[in-house]
Amino acid sequence: MKSAKVFKKISAVCLLFISTLSLSGMAGASQHCAVMTASGNAEYPPYLWRSPDNPQRLVGAIAYMIDDLSKEIGVKIDLLYKGPWGRVQTLVSKGRVDITAGAFYTKPREDYMDYLYPEFQGTATSVWYNLNTPFEYDMWSDLKSLRGVTVINNSFGQEFDEYSANELEIKQVASLEQGLRMLSASRVDYLIYEKNPGMAYAKQIDVPDLDTHEIPITRQNLYLTVSKASKCNTPELKADIEEALVLFNTQNRMASYLQQAHKLWAEQQK
Repeated sequence: MKSAKVFKKISAVCLLFISTLSLSGMAGASQHCAVMTASGNAEYPPYLWRSPDNPQRLVGAIAYMIDDLSKEIGVKIDLLYKGPWGRVQTLVSKGRVDITAGAFYTKPREDYMDYLYPEFQGTATSVWYNLNTPFEYDMWSDLKSLRGVTVINNSFGQEFDEYSANELEIKQVASLEQGLRMLSASRVDYLIYEKNPGMAYAKQIDVPDLDTHEIPITRQNLYLTVSKASKCNTPELKADIEEALVLFNTQNRMASYLQQAHKLWAEQQK
């Protein structure tokens, strides 16, 4: 009888010790990743752009998604402007930004960040041209004799990236606005960029002499990614995010986010 009581006491102490370890471990994990930093392409309406009221904050359709994602997984996510798109990717590679809020898939990027599935949006990349100097475009080779421009560190799919590096003359510039103005001034023959963000910026900076060819360069998917150097990069966290992405896709939430973002962008341009 006595030995049974001793055994119960030892068991209780062991259980208390294990529980304490578990709770301290959970608290440690929580403190280790209490807040995540996210950033992305800040010249990307209706998906992302800098808030006029607070230029360090990013707003748009992806921002609405990130807000919901933060609530869904129970981790605060600060979506901040961290500089041009190229700099954001550098910061992600070093673990100074935890989440990329929207990226196309490429093999080089997979070296420093984990892609989260499923994708949250499909997009089409266009060939932009000056209405005063139009040209025929049906396939990539039609661009061989022309001068192009795009934004530095942008990717338009592994296959086109490799083709353009070897076959096309495409200058890289720091911003979408610079590329649009170069095309408007006929300093280049075409611009490679996505249609929706390009149209939004072209309207904002008043360059009405530009248009896009109907046939896109590529069609790609946008993904969330987590930096491989991030202290928050754990199998559990990534599983939670992917579970939320499945839910959002099932509910078609991006359609609602885009609707809100288009309305916000239009209001801010006034």
